[in-house]
Amino acid sequence: MSCAFSEARAASLRGEVPVGAVLVRDGAILSRAGNCVLADKDPTAHAEMLAIREACRTAGSERLAGCDLYVTLEPCAMCAAAISFARLRRVYWAASDPKGGAVEHGPRFFSQPTCHHAPELYGGIREREAADLLRRFFVERR
Repeated sequence: MSCAFSEARAASLRGEVPVGAVLVRDGAILSRAGNCVLADKDPTAHAEMLAIREACRTAGSERLAGCDLYVTLEPCAMCAAAISFARLRRVYWAASDPKGGAVEHGPRFFSQPTCHHAPELYGGIREREAADLLRRFFVERR
């Protein structure tokens, strides 16, 4: 999770919403990313999506079975769908997102009968730190 926080802080310095993600297999980092929505002019350039794309390229497969995702914010519906389609084993996140999250909040993507694969889910890891990072970012933007 420390690497995900490093990516989130780097995203914040670029003016992006401070979210970072890291994909791990067997204790080794396959990919890491921070939000790049503004820089890439791409609404899908969330940290999770970028980390999944890079890990798929590295693994040479669209499936990432046995991989774990660490992310600083509860994934949204788009990212939850990508997590499911990539067949990630586990997802660990820091701060909950009552407004845009789709795991514990909103559509609760992995609980839907149409979800093809649901990873193991672990939320609230270093939640206060992630929430403070996001809060400071948005206070400075206002």
